[in-house]
Amino acid sequence: MTRNHGSLGRASGSRIMDIRNSPTTAFSEPTQTPEQTASHKDYNDSSREDISRRLAVAASANLRLKSLVRLVASGNATPDEFNEFQSHVDAITAANSSTATEEQEQMETSPLPCKDAASYTQPFLDFINENPTVFHAVQYFETKLHKAGFAKLNERANWSTGKVKLERGGKYFVTRNGSSLIAFAVGDNYKVGHNGVGMIAGHIDALTAKVKPVSKKSSVQGYTMLGVAPYAGALNNTWFDRDLGIGGRVLVKQSDGKIASRLVKLGWPIARIPTLAPHFGIPTSGAFNKETQMVPVIGIESSVEALEQHMKAHNTLDGCFASTQPPKLVQLIANELGISDYSTIITWELELFDTQPGVTGGMNKEFIFAPRIDDKLCSWAALEGLIEAADCAKNGGSIALVGLFDDEEIGSRLRQGAAGNFLPSVIERIVDTFAESEQGRSNLLAQTFANSFLVSADVTHAVNPNFANAYLPDHMPRLNVGVTICADSNGHMTTDSVSTAFLTEIAKRCGSELQVFQIRNDTRSGGTVGPMLSSAMGVRAIDAGLPQLSMHSIRATTGALDPGLGTKLFRGFFELWEEVDAEFRED
Repeated sequence: MTRNHGSLGRASGSRIMDIRNSPTTAFSEPTQTPEQTASHKDYNDSSREDISRRLAVAASANLRLKSLVRLVASGNATPDEFNEFQSHVDAITAANSSTATEEQEQMETSPLPCKDAASYTQPFLDFINENPTVFHAVQYFETKLHKAGFAKLNERANWSTGKVKLERGGKYFVTRNGSSLIAFAVGDNYKVGHNGVGMIAGHIDALTAKVKPVSKKSSVQGYTMLGVAPYAGALNNTWFDRDLGIGGRVLVKQSDGKIASRLVKLGWPIARIPTLAPHFGIPTSGAFNKETQMVPVIGIESSVEALEQHMKAHNTLDGCFASTQPPKLVQLIANELGISDYSTIITWELELFDTQPGVTGGMNKEFIFAPRIDDKLCSWAALEGLIEAADCAKNGGSIALVGLFDDEEIGSRLRQGAAGNFLPSVIERIVDTFAESEQGRSNLLAQTFANSFLVSADVTHAVNPNFANAYLPDHMPRLNVGVTICADSNGHMTTDSVSTAFLTEIAKRCGSELQVFQIRNDTRSGGTVGPMLSSAMGVRAIDAGLPQLSMHSIRATTGALDPGLGTKLFRGFFELWEEVDAEFRED
């Protein structure tokens, strides 16, 4: 039943059950009928720890039992489902135990325990604070995936015969342009065509100000200025008077003649866009010209002669890239990367970013105040969910996949964007690798798409208490509640009744609460990667993301529990989507 704030399904308030390590928590009393309570008492009188351990072993190989465990733990089990669950408990209690060695081997392949939502808050903040650009974010995800046992694929190599080969039971990732990433796990029982792909897709780019190809500008009244251009809606009024850092990637020619991509970020703010004091009257009221009135100040002009001598000493010749940039900035970037010959800097892609760290706030620290929440938030939670669910997905028959794209904020129409061929080509190559030679591969690809499901995960609007009248009643997402299903009657979102029912069932089984958002008729909805991906592949799809305040501000607000709540649902999607999909199949 839909709650007043727009939730879908039943609110359990409980986390996904850990049936290995927390028996007393995992089987705490849910709301039950008197008959269920009497039946459950017998279970409570038996050895909780022993039964929890045996259930974990059994559930690791039985999707139906795992689903029943979740339903009972969250209080969402029907009387029939509870009785079915109880029959499993009775059978395990009555059966002779396996040897300790056999149980330990099975336990090692059972699903990882789910953490409490609050335990994800600081790891998310660390990610936000340490990875200010899209290139740093992708590098972070690469490192995390390597540690989780994922192998990196080369998009230019053959995935059937190359150095890294696709195999059933394998975990892989591939990047494009250093700014987009796709990671996936192939089930041991994957059958090409018959089984589909469970996908979560999002974007990792954020509003920013990019350094222009020629960023050196004439000094103004003794100030050194930096030429930048707004990316999407950046350089809005929230960029005034912020401490801005700089970072990105630098292409460098090495001594062996090869071109290397190096990531860089300076450890202090170097730029600021100052406001004009209100005492000056009309010129302070805006609108402000982004070319002439929002130019970052990066220093006070020093000795031109000394700078020229320094640049020449480091081989900065007229016509080379370094000569088109502010000399002191070149010196700082080169020092950070250990480059002494500035002529080896071929080019760079640098951007400005807010250096104020993301923090928890509020009287109970229930908020996250941070830059770049849109959309590092859903992207981070999606990849966390995949990593946690990867071993479970390995035991299944489908593919679990996360796609994180660049350029969503400017339309996604570059090769690293969601409107490019990155995701469809990855799925096509997976199908091609596992297809038998006599099978029709185009038919198998179409069949795979038809058997797949996509969650387009992008942040949405939390209700703003100062502007509640801007929202539809019953469509007001709250922080620290859960993921929000986003709908739009004009196709800006890919949500429909089938996909809503699908995700609602998954949320029910993993104990997550859903909310709902749709914008008013007299305002315009934003867009996501969902419609372009679902239409390109023909997959069933839904738009669902975590809520935030102050979207497209240089700093925004989300709930301290929201990174964990997103991870919980996304992990549940990967663990349960194949089971739920079986209930939607037509003969």
